[in-house]
Amino acid sequence: MIQIKSKTISPAALSAFLCTGNNRELLDVRMPSEYANAHVPGATLIPLNELRIDVYLAQHKPGTPIYVLCQAGARAAKAIEQFERSGCDDCILVEGGTQAWIDAGLPVHRGARNVLPLMRQVQVAVGSLTAIGSILTLAVNPWFAVVPLFLGCGLVFSGITGTCGMALMLAKMPWNHGQNSCSHCCNPE
Repeated sequence: MIQIKSKTISPAALSAFLCTGNNRELLDVRMPSEYANAHVPGATLIPLNELRIDVYLAQHKPGTPIYVLCQAGARAAKAIEQFERSGCDDCILVEGGTQAWIDAGLPVHRGARNVLPLMRQVQVAVGSLTAIGSILTLAVNPWFAVVPLFLGCGLVFSGITGTCGMALMLAKMPWNHGQNSCSHCCNPE
């Protein structure tokens, strides 16, 4: 588990603070497809795998809070850990991420695209490949048992490290990028 020394804020408290118009930065570190489906108004998208702390901090005014969120909090915590290693203690973790924001009934911007969230894509892919591998094992050749075995090991690795290779691979697929991913959303609104 990642230990961060930054502060946290609930979605409701952040929503109230955003209404004050005070200086703040709202950083969403999810994938473009997740962001296009639904995001907090005013959030700037920089996927965690594309986040360059030195570049971000070069444009950041020290002392200005950076509210960081992802889908549920894990990727945001990793981003904050990177900021803290670079000496920036201005980050505040949005508790529960975008999902908690939505669950609280707070306003979100929704894109026109209807792409499954990345983790659901992973679940569909792993489930389908496991079922196919199992059927092939029973019907064709026992060596096809390697497919579900490999997928199971991948899930264990993902759970232990917090890094999902299949999610990283699926994130590069064209349906998770593309021209429909609401280009106006990638800047603060």
